[in-house]
Amino acid sequence: MNEKSKRLLSLDALRGFDMFFIMGGEALVIALAAFLPDEAAAFVARQMGHKAWHGLAAYDLIFPLFLFLAGVSLPFSLSKQLSCGKSKKMIALRILRRALLLVLLGVLYNGFLSLDFENMRFASVLGRIGAAWAIASLIYLFAGRRTAVVVSVALLLGYWALLALCRAPDAPASASVFSMEGSIVGYVDRLLMPGVLHVGIHDPEGLLSTLPAVVTAMMGIFTGDFVRNSTLGEPKKVWAMLAASVALLVAGYLWGGIFPINKNLWTSSFVCCGAGYSLLLFALFYLVIDVWGCRRWSFFFAVIGVNSITIYLARQFLDFGKPVQTLFGGLLGLLPQQFYAVGYWACYVAVCWLFLYFLYRQKIFLKV
Repeated sequence: MNEKSKRLLSLDALRGFDMFFIMGGEALVIALAAFLPDEAAAFVARQMGHKAWHGLAAYDLIFPLFLFLAGVSLPFSLSKQLSCGKSKKMIALRILRRALLLVLLGVLYNGFLSLDFENMRFASVLGRIGAAWAIASLIYLFAGRRTAVVVSVALLLGYWALLALCRAPDAPASASVFSMEGSIVGYVDRLLMPGVLHVGIHDPEGLLSTLPAVVTAMMGIFTGDFVRNSTLGEPKKVWAMLAASVALLVAGYLWGGIFPINKNLWTSSFVCCGAGYSLLLFALFYLVIDVWGCRRWSFFFAVIGVNSITIYLARQFLDFGKPVQTLFGGLLGLLPQQFYAVGYWACYVAVCWLFLYFLYRQKIFLKV
């Protein structure tokens, strides 16, 4: 990659790899794992679902990876906008507009048009992405890299202290400060969030837990800044990112011993682990695609990655199961029972991908 402003092909591919599991890939993996020995199949199935509370499964990494990658792209976008003569104020307004649009899309995704506001969930995945990415972007834009590092460390340590020292006033005396009932995170959401929370007394995309999510986005920004501005050769960049990913994972798992790794609370240890795995994956994709130039295999994922928000929204509003039955129902009916799940989910992923490929060929991209 000779031009510093050039788009990272690995970024689109890794984002597509991430969203592949959202658009049916996790069900396909589970169906394939059914042919493994029982213990192995059960292990894979557990990895393809969220942990109920404490702990970390592979599926828990999908959200932080997406937010991390949103951060990686920012330094490249900022450079392009500044080179075109846009002021920081203009860029900031664009960042805020994007954040607001993501929040609104998240509310729409949750059923805004039903107009049942009392029973509607206002927190959302898209809203979390918009808010956390925007705050991280504005800090980086106006405060610079060094201040952003200080703010990130302060947020992680401050969030730890807040949760460890402040129990929910309405919690049972026996409830841990890191439990759903005892956490101050859920209490703030119950106090301030309108509508309903995702799990009754707690929302994984609520208000307080957005603060450490800002650091997840910031970790991605630091990575993009490093890739764009470092004077190291490309192989050394990869080694540096791999070393940093290991350091983050060690820090995350050690911290998890006293501040549990928990996606629902988006704990500081979860931030470190999520960023560590995200950086590890990005370094590998960057090495293979952008450094070694092995790109053909990545096209499948890149088609998903350039329209990732599209497929996330489309699966909420369109029933992709119907074209699966229309196009492949007859063939699926011929399969032995033990192969049906694999066939169905392979066809489901194929239909989703062809939908995105059509948009790709027509150069239709949902940009927010």
